[in-house]
Amino acid sequence: MSSNPAHAPLAERLRPKSLGEVIGQQHLLGEGMPLRIAFESGQPHSLILWGPPGTGKTTIARLMADAFDAQFITISAVLGGVKDIREAVEQAQIAQAHGRRTIVFVDEVHRFNKSQQDAFLPHVESGLFTFIGATTENPSFEVNSALLSRAAVYVLQPLSEDDLKQIVQRAQAIGAVPAIEPAALDRLIAYADGDARRLLNTLETLAVAAGKEKLAEVTDAWLLKVLGERMRRYDKGGEQFYDTISALHKSVRGSDPDATLYWFARMLDGGVDPRYVARRMIRMAVEDVGLADPRALRMALDASEVYERLGTPEGELALAQCLVYLAVAPKSNAVYVAYNEARALVRRDGTRPVPLHLRNAPTRLMKDLGYGKDYRYAHDEEGGFAAGESYFPEGLRAPQFYRPVERGLEIRIAEKLRELRALNRARQGANP
Repeated sequence: MSSNPAHAPLAERLRPKSLGEVIGQQHLLGEGMPLRIAFESGQPHSLILWGPPGTGKTTIARLMADAFDAQFITISAVLGGVKDIREAVEQAQIAQAHGRRTIVFVDEVHRFNKSQQDAFLPHVESGLFTFIGATTENPSFEVNSALLSRAAVYVLQPLSEDDLKQIVQRAQAIGAVPAIEPAALDRLIAYADGDARRLLNTLETLAVAAGKEKLAEVTDAWLLKVLGERMRRYDKGGEQFYDTISALHKSVRGSDPDATLYWFARMLDGGVDPRYVARRMIRMAVEDVGLADPRALRMALDASEVYERLGTPEGELALAQCLVYLAVAPKSNAVYVAYNEARALVRRDGTRPVPLHLRNAPTRLMKDLGYGKDYRYAHDEEGGFAAGESYFPEGLRAPQFYRPVERGLEIRIAEKLRELRALNRARQGANP
């Protein structure tokens, strides 16, 4: 870092000096929250900070070192190796001899292989140093179980719009950034997408450009001119974002794999987080494919997990594959419709008592009151089905919420339901 603070990168100038200055992550750092308690305990412990880029992982590690007056050693798992670990051990031993603690911070710890991660274990166990790992990947997959078992995992969240606006205000308070009109600010916040580092780097670029042109205020039009087409396309909070995801969803629902791939590529090109697409795919699997092909939900979950393991760009292929599968799968929204109808009935009808024969009877008193009396245990009935049995409250005419469509697996489900309902009618006819 430059000896002149005014020439230091904006991210360094705004880096919090205390927990109270940290923006965001209050679910971990607020009063009574887990990491705040760790800071106040007087005893540091090894931990892994898992979260997206620009959410404060390095800042939290530095603040922990300051809080315990510990030597702070940083290792980049991208650039470092066993040699760096060995040097960190030597420095920690020297500090320990002088009665000082050491915190070893490993950025992108998931990039270390098994042997490199294992090299930390004996020193973490002996207490020579406290280990802090930072990762953007799921540590369950990327960190060795032995190391993972010795470190608490804290999950950091993307910064909210309000959090990001606070960062802009702090940058303006030290005179590092000019005034920004509301429309331009909203676009900047959307572009940052919860990433403080991206926001600060963008602000720094804008400040330099605005200074050269002697601008008193950053306008939306000037912002687009300076930062180019990518920012114009990517507008997470705007109409185009929602229009594009709507087009993707409707293409899947309409069983058009080519249009599905087109809109998926458009979303990625516009800067959308693939995890957002993964979440929408899970929704499509249950809302639009449903029980016509129950495998679709498992495939959507698997594709989401593969993306968490591989990241961009490799993991995007798994999402594309799943989207094509969803597009060509048989479609049914029968469960979606049935669920909404059931909710509407419950809201409209009120609370009816549970029939006595369906109630649980764990005590003698409940049995004496008739709880569970005359209940027919389906497994003891012919075909495992208690024909004619009612499972609705008394006085409520049995509705038929679920109406399977004649597509995919629901063809078989519809056949089965017709058989069961015929048995019910026959039993009820015999016992009017």
